[in-house]
Amino acid sequence: MNEHLNILRQLMQRKNVAAVIIPGTDPHQSEYTSEHWKLRQWLTGFTGSNGTAVVTLDNAALWTDSRYFLQAEDELSDSGFQLMREGIEDDPTITEWLAQNLEEDDVLAIDGRLFSVRQASRMEQFCGENGFMFATDFPVADSVWTGRPARPLNPIVIHDEQYAGEGVADKLTRTRDKMAELGADGLLIASLDDVAWLFNIRGTDVQFSPLAVAFAFVNMTEAFLFIDKEKVDDDVRKELKKYDVNIKPYDDVEHFLSRQSEHKVVIIDPDRISDTLANALPCQKVYAPSPTVELKAVKNDVQIQGFHRAMERDGVALVRTLMWLEQNVASGNITEITVWDKAREQRAVSSLYRDESFNMIAGYREHGAIVHYAATPETASTIQPTGLLLIDTGAQYLDGTTDITRTFSLGDVTEQERCDYTLVLKGHLALSRARFPEGTCGVQLDALARMPLWQQGLSFGHGTGHGVGHYLCCHEGPQSIRTNLNPTPLRPGMVVSNEPGIYRSGQYGIRIENLMLCVDGANSQEFGKFLRFETLTLFPYDKTLINRQMLTPEEIGQINDYHSMVFSRLSPLLSPDEVDWLKEKCAPL
Repeated sequence: MNEHLNILRQLMQRKNVAAVIIPGTDPHQSEYTSEHWKLRQWLTGFTGSNGTAVVTLDNAALWTDSRYFLQAEDELSDSGFQLMREGIEDDPTITEWLAQNLEEDDVLAIDGRLFSVRQASRMEQFCGENGFMFATDFPVADSVWTGRPARPLNPIVIHDEQYAGEGVADKLTRTRDKMAELGADGLLIASLDDVAWLFNIRGTDVQFSPLAVAFAFVNMTEAFLFIDKEKVDDDVRKELKKYDVNIKPYDDVEHFLSRQSEHKVVIIDPDRISDTLANALPCQKVYAPSPTVELKAVKNDVQIQGFHRAMERDGVALVRTLMWLEQNVASGNITEITVWDKAREQRAVSSLYRDESFNMIAGYREHGAIVHYAATPETASTIQPTGLLLIDTGAQYLDGTTDITRTFSLGDVTEQERCDYTLVLKGHLALSRARFPEGTCGVQLDALARMPLWQQGLSFGHGTGHGVGHYLCCHEGPQSIRTNLNPTPLRPGMVVSNEPGIYRSGQYGIRIENLMLCVDGANSQEFGKFLRFETLTLFPYDKTLINRQMLTPEEIGQINDYHSMVFSRLSPLLSPDEVDWLKEKCAPL
């Protein structure tokens, strides 16, 4: 890694650049990227999905959040990069660190293709306030990354309306209606999941997410898809042509934008459009979230039914995986990796299965405390019939995306483990039974899941819930449930996760996660409309880890009702032996 850092510094010296910021994203502001854009990983060795590297001629540091503190400490060893922990008071922010390491008139450079309009604007303001120069035309990867993987050229496919629940024509109409409400006649889309949703296309350019690398532009009569032509066969081209979707080369997007009339009004999402593309437009701009983000987040009836079917299918696969684990754990031949292999094998029985929805986290004992742990052949623990095993896993099916976390006892449960598990479960249950007025945001519900832990002086550093796509990204906005302020209200049809946890470094981690659908609740003339959650995920909690004395009668009834639903939905799909296993796991407390 030091060699890569030296190569970058040599370029910086030649270009008179004092500092450069390297994000972990791509020109589409993606959380997960194809190998072509993993420059930060190439430079630092850090593989987490969230992290930003900053390099000066003398120092280098990487910032990441609490999910990756332990992982980053390991991966950054001997890399030349110092770990900076976001949200920890003792560690400076990126701007604080830059202010300490730069001098007046020094040049801070970025690749403007990798920074959103808002991010670039904030950095420009920071530089102006501190007397630094700011450059947005520093394409580091193009200049220093030898052996860089090529941009993926995997073919795209049409996502059938029987699963999508809505055709391209209707989606374009609804999008254009929203554009008109904002007084715009053009819309630029860079987010890969929004492009995929709008045109009902799917691809394999990004691991675990069925996405294709592409941009889109929509006006009131036509739409344009900017994508490498090798990825589009004649059948897909003909299908898209029905809706006046024109295929353009991926690299032509900037030139296309530069030729738009200055009299046009184009919507630019300041958090999802790069600074480079925004500056290419000579016309008037409306800075607002893309209408597709909210439209995509509210699932239609077909998608909701698909989620239900996918959860049943996934529940069956996990029943078979956990039965196998219990029956074979004493052999000493099962590792964290073989658990993942078994889950994939069971899921692949379904013809609708396409991939996992993320890299499975199978964390045994102390590995469970690493929030986004990823086992490798070198690090994978052999699982024994004792201690805790945390499994966070999900799948991509044509009719839905799943994401579930369960923590299991393999034997010799301690009182501390049972207490911690029950506190996490109490928060999980409290959030799932919430009733709330229309217009409520996730941040207003977040404390429900944390309160049992807070009351014992305990907490967790990650968000409680994220949005989930429908055969798209496992992490999808705009909704979330977390302490950070997010003004997006929860709406019927949105799917969110519910995943509180606790992590004791060097000992174990505990997390419990279900996916939930926001649905209509009670209404009254006096108090207005209320909403609630419907649990989608189907798999029992580990009753051996529950301290019943810590539960209220309401919580016990809630667990029993959930287990009754799990058994009734899954048992018709299982063999007699599997039914017997599930019946015991779902027996009333």
